[in-house]
Amino acid sequence: MGVINRLSGIFQPITVTAKASNLTHKGVTSKSQRLMLELGILQQANTGCFHFLPLGLKSLNKLINIVDEELQNIGGQKMIFPTLVKSDLWEKSGRASEMGPELLTLQDRRDHKYILAPTHEETASHLLSSIAPISYKTLPLLLYQITSKFRDEMKPRFGLIRSREFIMKDMYSFDLTQDTALETYQKVCSSYNKIFKKVGVKFIKVLGHSGTMGGNLSHEYHFLTDKGEDKIVKCSKCDFIGNQEVLTDTGCPKCKSENSLTYETGIEVAHTFMLGEKYSKPLEANCIDKNTKKHTLQMGSYGIGISRIIAASLECLSLEKELRWPDSIAPYNVIILPPKLGSKEESLIGNLGEKLYHNLESAFPCLKNNVLLDDRTSYTIGRRFIDAKRTGYRYIIVLNKKCGDAIPLYELNDLHKDQQLYLSENDLAKYIKENTDFE
Repeated sequence: MGVINRLSGIFQPITVTAKASNLTHKGVTSKSQRLMLELGILQQANTGCFHFLPLGLKSLNKLINIVDEELQNIGGQKMIFPTLVKSDLWEKSGRASEMGPELLTLQDRRDHKYILAPTHEETASHLLSSIAPISYKTLPLLLYQITSKFRDEMKPRFGLIRSREFIMKDMYSFDLTQDTALETYQKVCSSYNKIFKKVGVKFIKVLGHSGTMGGNLSHEYHFLTDKGEDKIVKCSKCDFIGNQEVLTDTGCPKCKSENSLTYETGIEVAHTFMLGEKYSKPLEANCIDKNTKKHTLQMGSYGIGISRIIAASLECLSLEKELRWPDSIAPYNVIILPPKLGSKEESLIGNLGEKLYHNLESAFPCLKNNVLLDDRTSYTIGRRFIDAKRTGYRYIIVLNKKCGDAIPLYELNDLHKDQQLYLSENDLAKYIKENTDFE
């Protein structure tokens, strides 16, 4: 028998009860931020910066695993760039002045100037320029990392949706020609589609504005919600979908029709860019073709807001007083509530909760380390049930007197479908297998 995940052993400081949830965090304007703070998923460290507590980190790591798997399937190689970047690299690319006060800067004791990097296009290009021109045979080259990034937001808001320190996946591709760079770009976009399908929140891909990043082509991925800060434009006459920033007039930029545009609000969770030579040329990132001729590398940049996806998912799915997680990134998918200590049910059932825990993990390998036993049996089942609903565990299994029948029946509460069932152990495992949205 393996180790059991027991709720009593998890650091989850629930700071607000369900009844008092409307009386605190009055300045918090998004339900995802408020609920994650109240339920001990996050803790505020300072303005725009957060501690990821154990449940939040568990969700984050699940998302990172999804991203790693899909990017490595297309040849992505994971590494880590330095967080401290010499500011002269950004002077060479021209972005130091373009981004201005959003950059967090500092000086060391030798008066060298550095940037706490929000992204690493310059750093990736400089890495390749520091090596003798690479061979075309090594291309396409896709290098990525998942690390903390920094931006001096004037008004951090919505918790992880717009923060000063955030966790981002950034990948940089290098190709010999514009044509092969476009093939790589399309391959990464296809990988992004797979990532977001696995996450399980409805998303939309739109034409994006390149802004200070530069390049001649970009796309954004959005979760649609009224807490979004981006306006998504759709044309009813053709298949155009884009960020409002790409519009230059009131008509559709593709079919030119008037009065055909509709608008929705979204949270941007990813962005892809075809950069060309914007960074590789000034930073002298080159390669040699089969005729030993030197070429400036064609570059792409691809970001995914890892920590932002956690908050945006919860913003889209949660109720006002209860979190709702996508199955794929929920900290735990199942929680088991044994009877209260000293109750008749406890003496009748014994250690059935632990047995069920191990049986579920054995019957459904994807539930390994995704089942939680609420062993706080000094509390009533009712109190623990409220905590479980608010935290958003999809399947809440209550062990009550029906578990003492000749054929034990388990009370299964499926929060996604808002239904309660009484099932045998075999039917319980079968139901979870058939209804849980991850592999």
